[in-house]
Amino acid sequence: MNVVWPVTALFGTVLTLWAYFTYGRLATHEKAQRAMDRHEEMPSKRETPFPMMVAKGAAHCGSGCTLGDIVAEWLAVFAPTVAVWFGWRSLFAEKMFAVWIVDFLFAFVFGVAFQYFTIKPMRNLSPLQGLVQAVKADAASLTAWQVGMYGFMAFAAFYLFRHVLGVGLEPASPEFWFMMQIAMLCGFVTAYPVNWWLIASGVKEKM
Repeated sequence: MNVVWPVTALFGTVLTLWAYFTYGRLATHEKAQRAMDRHEEMPSKRETPFPMMVAKGAAHCGSGCTLGDIVAEWLAVFAPTVAVWFGWRSLFAEKMFAVWIVDFLFAFVFGVAFQYFTIKPMRNLSPLQGLVQAVKADAASLTAWQVGMYGFMAFAAFYLFRHVLGVGLEPASPEFWFMMQIAMLCGFVTAYPVNWWLIASGVKEKM
């Protein structure tokens, strides 16, 4: 979560700050140590309501998506051949669709890595078991997040900018990244119910 909070603040802004200072700081080392010394449940679990645990779980997934999308989008800007490798001009007339595949792959790698380093130590699993559980915990959540993100970006690029404003929405522009901030919030909305189910069923850890 030390990485999740600042990454999700890139799009969550004041909402992320509120969540961090209200619930995120319940998991500080000092508070966790005091609870262990008293043989008490961690304050982050004892004092965090379940809907906020779900929000933290969705944000955990979203941070991987955010990093993956940033890397993939700029990679496609500086090396357009990557988009060609993934279908631009052969499968897709729109470069955006090919880049979405790259986005998903990078987001999946980052997301699984985040889950792995959360689940493996908490459950004391072997590396292979940790990887399997990380994939199980992140695959559905990440896919739901990307659906919301892609949906809004398609609306922004093809309707709002191209149709209404008559201009393109290019990754190397502030407008693109402002739209991406909104898209990430849409991803949070679509991933939230999936994370509710994953956490309630024990597939994903409570945070």
